[in-house]
Amino acid sequence: MPDVYIVADNILSPIGKTTNENLQSLKQNISAVKHHTDLDITPDPIAAALFEPNSVNIVKNYTKFENLLISSISDVINQLPQGYLGDKTVLIVSSTKGNISLLETEKHTEALNNRMALHTSAQLVTDHFGFVNKPIIISNACISGVMAILTGMRLIQSGQYENAVVAGADVISKFVLSGFQSFQALSSTVCRPFDKERTGLNLGEGAATVVLSSRKQNDTDVKVSSGAISNDANHISGPSRTGEELGFAIKKALLDAGITAHDVDYISTHGTATNYNDEMEANAINFAGLQHVLANSLKGYYGHTLGAAGLIESIIATYAIKDGLIFPSLGYAENGVSKPINICTQLTHMPVKHVLKTASGFGGCNAAMIFSK
Repeated sequence: MPDVYIVADNILSPIGKTTNENLQSLKQNISAVKHHTDLDITPDPIAAALFEPNSVNIVKNYTKFENLLISSISDVINQLPQGYLGDKTVLIVSSTKGNISLLETEKHTEALNNRMALHTSAQLVTDHFGFVNKPIIISNACISGVMAILTGMRLIQSGQYENAVVAGADVISKFVLSGFQSFQALSSTVCRPFDKERTGLNLGEGAATVVLSSRKQNDTDVKVSSGAISNDANHISGPSRTGEELGFAIKKALLDAGITAHDVDYISTHGTATNYNDEMEANAINFAGLQHVLANSLKGYYGHTLGAAGLIESIIATYAIKDGLIFPSLGYAENGVSKPINICTQLTHMPVKHVLKTASGFGGCNAAMIFSK
């Protein structure tokens, strides 16, 4: 099977419109999480990472969600030579909620159902850029972004395509916010993953895109080595109490990459700062024998960007390999989980060859991926 590389990337967030702008913000410990008062979402102030009004380029006839995808994909296409949009390239779109916010502003009809459908948005984006092939949708809760990369990798390795443009986005609406409020899962301040004083997560808006290819563009292109998915079969919203299921996915990803736990230099965790997720993830990391490996969560910078989270965090993970730079977990001071975990607390320069990216989501879904130099 051919090797698969990330040959272009973009992160579009409230702290940067390009990957480089985002990296510069992270180096300065700038968080996108702020207190917002948006009466369209909630009558009360919330701590979240939201785009400021008019900060996203709006193309007429597309929703905010679709405009985020278009803006992010446009940036990566500008990084590539011509010929990437032919019949050897597939578009994969990752999202958890897409245009669900239209339910709050439009009359509920069959036409609205079709407009809200993720396949409608994906086809609109496909037509906008002129992709030849039918797009693929990945919507599997909060592992969607990582799962979309894994899907692209497997499609290329199967020989069906040579390239995959993998894009993800989500926006925060009243519908999305109310769901997390019903779980009493939101923090009123910047979240503190794995910390003893953590009080919940922040929601965030964002988009990200990676271009996967069987052909390297540069010597620094990072290899997508392997990935695996598992399910807890535990509860619709509560994660496994043991972490063994995510641990199984991690071990399978390591096996498929041909490496051991001792070869992993850095873990980019899901790290939502909720009590049960952080506990489960720490258990899984210990189950896989990775408790010694330097780890962080980026949720304190971006909030939880849902369908974009796995893509944003995977891109940052690849730059740990390229630049030898690992960012601290904002808000972490004292271990708040029952198992040891080596959380990064300061900007760290070190050689990085192999990175593990983890993700988990509602329904008990788990994903693990290995990126390599």
